[in-house]
Amino acid sequence: MDFLVNWLANVPGFAVPFALAALGLIVCEKSGVLNLGAEGYMLAGAMAGAGAMLSLDVHPLVALGIAALFSALLSLLFALLVITLRVNQVISGLVIVFFAQGLTALIATSQGWTNRSFSGLGELNFGPLSTLPVVGRIFFQQDIVVYLTVLVFAVTVHVLRATHVGMRLRAVGENPEAADAAGIPVGLYRLGAVVVGCMLIGLAGGYLTVAVSKIWVDGMSGGRGWIAIALVIFARWQPWSALAGAVIFGCIEALIPRMAAIGLQLPQYFVLMLPYVVTLGVMVWTSLSASRHSGQPGALGQPFVREERR
Repeated sequence: MDFLVNWLANVPGFAVPFALAALGLIVCEKSGVLNLGAEGYMLAGAMAGAGAMLSLDVHPLVALGIAALFSALLSLLFALLVITLRVNQVISGLVIVFFAQGLTALIATSQGWTNRSFSGLGELNFGPLSTLPVVGRIFFQQDIVVYLTVLVFAVTVHVLRATHVGMRLRAVGENPEAADAAGIPVGLYRLGAVVVGCMLIGLAGGYLTVAVSKIWVDGMSGGRGWIAIALVIFARWQPWSALAGAVIFGCIEALIPRMAAIGLQLPQYFVLMLPYVVTLGVMVWTSLSASRHSGQPGALGQPFVREERR
C-alpha cells in the first residue's frame, strides 16, 4: 500500500510537464501552424526558470512566469519564419530545437547556473486534509501548479469551443482562405496562437526545474517535448484526451524511481528507453485505430498567402 500511495502521489508532478506542453501544442496547431519545436521551448523555459531562481532570487511562481515569457520571446523567431517568411514549418521547428539546445547551454554555462540546486516550488498546506490516510498524500500534498493545470485546461477548452476567439482560431486552422474572406486576420490569429502555445510549453519546461528537479543541467528536458508531440497525435488534438495521456506518461515516469526505491534493479538503458517504447506503442495504436475524423486541423502545416487561392 505504501508503494502504491507514494507512486500515485508522485504522478501529478511528472504529468504536469507533459500536460502543459501538449496543451501548448494543441493551441498552436489549432491555428494551422505545425510546431515541432516543443523540446526547444521546454529547454528555454527550464533554463529561464532556473536562472531566475539562481540569479534574481524571486518567488518560484515569478520564475515560472519568466520561463513562460522567455519561451514566448523565442517563439517570435519561429513565428517570423513560418508566418511572415513562410519557411517550411517542419524545418523551422527542428531548427528551433537545435538553436535552443545551443542557446540554453551557452547562457547557463556563462552564468554559472549548471548543476546548482535551489529551493524551488513547495507543496501547498491543506492542514488536516494533508494527513488523511491515502487520499491526503495523493490529493492534498501537491504544489499549486498541479491544481492550476486542470483549471488551465478547463479555460482553454472553454475558449476554443465557446468563444468567438476560439471559433475564429479553429476556422483559421481549418480553412484560412475562407476565414480571410470572412474578415478574420489569419496572420494575427496564428501569431497569437504560436505565442500563447509556446508560453504554455515554456511553463512546462520551467516546472521541470522550478518544481521537480530544482536544478538545471544541459538538455534536461530529456525528450519530453518529443513525447508531447506524440501525445497530441494520440489525443487527436483534444485537450482533455491530452490530459489523460499526460497522466498515463506521468504514471510511467513516476514508477521508475519508485521501483528503484524498493530495490528492484533494472538495466539503466532499459529504464531510459521505457517512455519512448510506450510512445512508439501509442503511435502504432493511433495509426491502426485512425478514423476519417482524426481531429487534425485541415490546414495544419500549410502556409497562408493572402493573394493565393486554392
